[in-house]
Amino acid sequence: MKRRTLLQTGSLVLTLGLAELARGATILTVRVWPAPEYSRVTIESDGALTAKPLFVPSPPRLAVDIEGITLNPALKELVAKVRADDPNIAGIRVGQFAPSVVRLVIDLKLPIRPQVFALTPVAAYQHRLVLDLYPVEETDPLEALIAQRLQDSTRSNAPADPLGDLIVQHAQKSASAPQNATQSIAIPSDSTRASGQNDPKALGRTEPPPPSATDRLIIIALDPGHGGEDPGAVGPGGTREKDVVLRLAHLLRERINATSVNGNAMRAYLTRDADFFVPLQVRVQKARRVQADLFVSLHADAFFTPDPQGASVFALSQGGASSSAARWMAAKENKADLIGGLNVQNKDATVQRALLDMSTTAQINDSLKLGKTLLGEIGRVGKLHKPRVEQAAFAVLKAPDIPSVLVEAAFISNPTEEAKLNSEAFLTQLADALMRGIEGYFSKNPPLARNRIRS
Repeated sequence: MKRRTLLQTGSLVLTLGLAELARGATILTVRVWPAPEYSRVTIESDGALTAKPLFVPSPPRLAVDIEGITLNPALKELVAKVRADDPNIAGIRVGQFAPSVVRLVIDLKLPIRPQVFALTPVAAYQHRLVLDLYPVEETDPLEALIAQRLQDSTRSNAPADPLGDLIVQHAQKSASAPQNATQSIAIPSDSTRASGQNDPKALGRTEPPPPSATDRLIIIALDPGHGGEDPGAVGPGGTREKDVVLRLAHLLRERINATSVNGNAMRAYLTRDADFFVPLQVRVQKARRVQADLFVSLHADAFFTPDPQGASVFALSQGGASSSAARWMAAKENKADLIGGLNVQNKDATVQRALLDMSTTAQINDSLKLGKTLLGEIGRVGKLHKPRVEQAAFAVLKAPDIPSVLVEAAFISNPTEEAKLNSEAFLTQLADALMRGIEGYFSKNPPLARNRIRS
C-alpha cells in the first residue's frame, strides 16, 4: 500500500516493546464472538504477538499484520468461524504476507471503530491478541426498548396498552425532528393530544384509547454476569456460569415485560442478551443510560470445594465488607475485566474515578431493601447460603442513583446445585421468585413519577 494511502486512511499501530516480540510464537486457537454491540476476534498464542492494524473505510475492512509468525491451521480456522448472521463481519481472509508476517483482512458489513490490543496470560488463557470491532453508529438502548415494545404490540391482538402513546410520540418525534438529541419518552399529556401533535394517523395506526394513570415506564436492568471470553465459574460437570445466568435473565425478562406495578408498565433491559463480554463499568453505564429503576446482576457462585450451597444476595458497601466471604466474592467478581479482556488504554479515567466515588447512602439503603425482599422470595424455592443481605465493594453495583444488587443464584461448584441450575423447572421457579421480589419491593417503594429523558 502506498504511503499516501496510509496517511489518508490513518493507521493504528500496536507495539509491545522489543522484549516482547513474538518471534516464533505459535497460534493456539482463534475465536470469534459476534454481537450487535460489537464483534470480537481473539487470537491466542503461546507468546506475545506484535500487530500492525490498518482500517480502510471504503469498502470497510480491517487489515492486521501479525509479525514473527507463519500461517498455521489454527489461523486458517478463522475463515470458517465467521457466522453468516454476524452483524459486523462479512468475512475474514488470511494469508502469508511476508516470510514472517501473516496478514488478516476482515471484510466488514458497516463502518467500525476498531480497537486492537494485547492481553497477558490470565486464568486459563495464554497471550491474546484482541480485535474489537465497534459499529460507528451505536444503537440507542431506549429506542431499542421502544422498538421491541412496538413489535410486541404489533404481534398481539390485544388492545393498546399505556405504552401505545409513548411509542407513537417517540416515532412521531423521530420522524419530524431527527436532529433533536434529547427528548422525553413520558406519556404525553391531554393538552398535547388535544393540540393535534403526534397524530397516530400519520403512522398508519388507529387512535389508542385514552391513557391510564400511567405516566412512566419502569425499567429493570438485568445484568447476566460474565459472557464471551469470560465463562465465569465452571461446574464439575462443565456447566458455564455465563450460560446459566443468561437463560435466567431471559426467563426473568419475559416476566418483567408482562408485568405492571400500580398501573406502571415494566420493561426489562439486558446489559447483554447474547454470549459476549461486557466490561464492568459498561454494565453500570448501560443501566444509567436507560435510567433504570433497579439493577439486578445475576451470577452463580463457586468455591474451591464442592461443599458450599445456597443462594446469596449482595449490595454495595461504602466501607468494609460485611464478611470475609463477601470480600472474597467481590474480589473474584471484580476480576471479570481481566479475564474477559479489557482495553485498559481505552478507559476513561474520569469515569473510573467517578464510579469509585458515586456510591451514596440512599442507594445502598434502597439496595438493602431490594435485596432483603429478593432474598425472602428466593428462600421459598431453594436453600439460602446466608439469611441476610451481604455487602462488599462490587464494581458492578456502583451506580449512584439506581438500587443495585448482585444475586448469586446457587453454587455452581456444588454438583447438586449445578444439576439444579441445568433444570428448566428450577430456573423457572427462581425467575418467578425474583419477579415476586421485584414486585414486592415496588409495593413498598413505589417509583417516583417523572419524565424520562434520553441521555
